Amino acid sequence: MKHRLIEGRLLYTSRKPGMEGRVRGFESFMFTRHSDGKVSLRAHCEIEEPEPTVMRDIIYSLDEHGQPMDLHVRLTVGDAFMGSGWLRFDGKTVECESFSPSLGRLSQRVEAELPVDGFGTHPIVSDGYMLANLDWEEGQVRKLNCYLPSPDHRGATPPQIAQIKIDAQYLGRETVTVAAGTFAARKFQFIDDGSSGMDGAHPPYELWVTDDEDGIFLKGGVGGYMMTWYELVELKR
Repeated sequence: MKHRLIEGRLLYTSRKPGMEGRVRGFESFMFTRHSDGKVSLRAHCEIEEPEPTVMRDIIYSLDEHGQPMDLHVRLTVGDAFMGSGWLRFDGKTVECESFSPSLGRLSQRVEAELPVDGFGTHPIVSDGYMLANLDWEEGQVRKLNCYLPSPDHRGATPPQIAQIKIDAQYLGRETVTVAAGTFAARKFQFIDDGSSGMDGAHPPYELWVTDDEDGIFLKGGVGGYMMTWYELVELKR
């Protein structure tokens, strides 16, 4: 085969008082890097805490220029089917076809505000890859323009087109050690002043990704009311 596979697993733990280090979920992922430069990400996510639980499966593909092509998502909340959907970007428009018990069959098509920095998919590994896929100067802050199937912080609403504009900053290079090993890394943070379009301002979120073309999420944490930590515990490439 001409493609290259990258497989891994993230562990979600809590940093809430009295719950420090308690496992609150996990994420398994696979990148397929094709010889023509296109990339597909598959991810399975389970959030056990807080209730209601969230289970998400996604397949997200980008073209050889790092632009989103399509996104498939299936969502279960509280162990009940929440919805499934498909988003597609053709370079000018974003379209969505989805079904959910609460909204029924939904068809949407909107003219995209360009440039588009990526689809927000909600798996943590995708957050890191979106940042790694852009060109940065150290200390630079830029406003990312993203389309995603849910503006909820956990992505726990029926799939439909939402647009967010959230600030991100590149903080520099570090060497990082996690359960999966020691890596050369780049550090970033997301910054939301409440105007991003999310359902409420997203709490402060810092993260580290591998300093290479793969842009694999290594570790990161979200503060505020979420108080959660994510770490790469397995990696095969």
